[in-house]
Amino acid sequence: MDNSKVQNILEKQVLTVVKAVEDKIDEEISALDRLDLDDIEALRERRLQQMKKMVEKRSRWIGLGHGEYSEIPNEKDFFSVVKASERVVCHFYRENWPCKVMDKHLSILAKQHIETRFVKINAEKSLYLAEKLKIVVLPTLALIKNSKVDDYVVGFDELGGKDDFSTEELEERLAKSQVIVYEGESSLNASKSKGKTKSVRQSSYSSDSE
Repeated sequence: MDNSKVQNILEKQVLTVVKAVEDKIDEEISALDRLDLDDIEALRERRLQQMKKMVEKRSRWIGLGHGEYSEIPNEKDFFSVVKASERVVCHFYRENWPCKVMDKHLSILAKQHIETRFVKINAEKSLYLAEKLKIVVLPTLALIKNSKVDDYVVGFDELGGKDDFSTEELEERLAKSQVIVYEGESSLNASKSKGKTKSVRQSSYSSDSE
């Protein structure tokens, strides 16, 4: 057999092998493409389910009064409110200037953080509840998670000690206790807040002591 025929046979064999390899690669690429499409579809379906659950959550929250800053008329309703919502910020107030300042900020945050119920209750008309929760200084915010008071913000001590604190400073304080979901950057006014966390019993009477 002359060299030209051998060369032709070798070339055909090489082409056959190359074609087989190419076919195999094409098959694998096709399989990967199908897998990617399936993954994308699975991710899309998962995302749609997440969005659906979020819409359902928002509807339920709105039905419970989330998104608005409202007043609890009596002590009995307080227990109903904290049992219905996973996260509650309750402002114990009286008719004075410091409590009105707190009202202003809570009204803003209630609209921004629909995941949390923001309410207030008149401490002077809720003596049993105020005593049970050891409310001494007004304003006091009871930060409630899963039907239990988890933390307090007492007066303005943790907000710079004055009534000119920003809504962002209060927002960051509530986020610290994880009673709101907060993913923003630190407030530019955070340096104003130099007060250390204190319990109700340890707090000063700088805002309004009964």
